[in-house]
Amino acid sequence: MNAHRGQVELDAARMPGHWLLASLGKKVLRPGGIELTADMISQLRPGPKDDIVEFAPGMGATARKLLAARPGSYTGVDRDESVVQRLSAALAGPSVRFHAASAEQTGLPAGSASIVFGEAMLSMQTKEQKERIGAEAHRLLKPGGRYAIHELALLPDSIAEATRREIEREMSMNIHVGVRPLTAGEWKTFLENLGFTVSWRKLSPMHLLEPGRVLADEGLGGMLTILANVVRKPDARRRVLAMRVMFKRYAAHLSAVAFVATKG
Repeated sequence: MNAHRGQVELDAARMPGHWLLASLGKKVLRPGGIELTADMISQLRPGPKDDIVEFAPGMGATARKLLAARPGSYTGVDRDESVVQRLSAALAGPSVRFHAASAEQTGLPAGSASIVFGEAMLSMQTKEQKERIGAEAHRLLKPGGRYAIHELALLPDSIAEATRREIEREMSMNIHVGVRPLTAGEWKTFLENLGFTVSWRKLSPMHLLEPGRVLADEGLGGMLTILANVVRKPDARRRVLAMRVMFKRYAAHLSAVAFVATKG
């Protein structure tokens, strides 16, 4: 099977978790689901006067929602050329483009965006990578521009260091990608240290693989497609069940969180 995002062939036992879920038909891969994304967009109220940059648009689910607001321009930045080609073929237009680059160094002009949007990407970066991506968002934004993020958070803010390390280790082993989430308070401090002022924050349950969330995110047809693929692919089924067990084990310490922060 060809792995998602145009990479070398990987079997289900070794494939990174988000690629595995995408290969099974899951289109919404955000920790707070489509509802938290919609809440962020309603806070931003994008429109014709906005120039939007989205980091790592992935499957394009959020890009479609942002484009429905008919912004002045939209640029999706993804380091995977296959993602850029796929989304360009599906969505590109006179004021819509997709650009192959790292979110740490986009190559886009400073002060060229009024909104920078990023979801489910910072949690998988090191401290230094988080800071470089956040600094790039700050550089791209005009004064008064807004940075919106949707990430995984640890609970509570006073979480024990040993518990944090255990969760990081278990999630990285299960998902096959390094996972380094922050607490909600740490995410706020992260944004403030970059020069942003937080104007909105919302926590939401991390129910990525719970049936109710899958139905809400994917619709009945999408959910049935995912279930059919899980049933007929035993290696993938074992991975998905293991991830779900892990998420339930640490449910008291995991949350989705979203922020909107303004550049001064």
